[in-house]
Amino acid sequence: MNYYLFKVLLIFVSLPFLISQKVPQVKYLPLIPMYQDSLFSGPKTIGKLKNKAIDEASGLAFSQMHQGILYTHNDSGGDPFVFLLDTLGKDRGKIILEGVKNRDWEDIAVGPGPLDNTSYIYVGEIGDNRAEYPEIKIHRFPEPKTIEKSVKVTPETLTLVYPDGPRDAETLMIDPLSKDIFILSKRDSANTLYKTTQDAFLKNDIVTLEKVMTIDLTMSVAGDISMDGTQILIKNYLVVFYWERDPSESIPEALARNPVILPYKPEPQGEAIAFAPNGKSYFTLSEKRSGIDPVLYRYYKK
Repeated sequence: MNYYLFKVLLIFVSLPFLISQKVPQVKYLPLIPMYQDSLFSGPKTIGKLKNKAIDEASGLAFSQMHQGILYTHNDSGGDPFVFLLDTLGKDRGKIILEGVKNRDWEDIAVGPGPLDNTSYIYVGEIGDNRAEYPEIKIHRFPEPKTIEKSVKVTPETLTLVYPDGPRDAETLMIDPLSKDIFILSKRDSANTLYKTTQDAFLKNDIVTLEKVMTIDLTMSVAGDISMDGTQILIKNYLVVFYWERDPSESIPEALARNPVILPYKPEPQGEAIAFAPNGKSYFTLSEKRSGIDPVLYRYYKK
């Protein structure tokens, strides 16, 4: 589909949400709701990515083991690599996932897993533009103990199916409190939240996701939960949505409230967002589109 036609369609399908929120309109951006600038600052340009192999970045997550290190990957058809970069956008190496392919990796998350005091990287092969694949996969492996130019890992793979048929998704989140795994659909008019548990990795069979709730937003392309579990981010191509969460609440209970709109500079095809480990800033990253190189942006909490 033509890129600009896709943008027009995105605005069209976003109208029900924007109207339902009854938000004030900006004079020059009448279809984008006003954001809450008292919480986070506007974007600070960190710099262009130095690794030119990262041209379809479709996920972003911070290491919980190595200070200042982020993980990202390319989407459909890319090599089965997780790339490392620092908070200045400099190349710090790659992780090669052996025994798997990148059919359509769309998001990445870092969170708890089966071993205590060990952080794991989760890669979501959850993209399905035409809703034609009966199964999706999540690959999981412990964070590497050292930063190297190239390291190989053999991940565990969880195969999943939706309870209501194939669909496209680009948002994968791990709850650091419950350890539950969440996937949020993309293309339905009200996106649907699905859940599975860590125990699903122990089953030697295909696991059916649990349908949890629908959320009054559409075209979700990325999300993250802060390392302490008290903040949630979900974005589409135009807007970043934000929820604060009491530790006694579940993720669905927090998402049942209306979100706050945070500052966001629309990117050529922004499909990646991540909290810094301290929860005091978030980063965004786009795919390369129309000759525009990916730029890493940072938004600071006030």
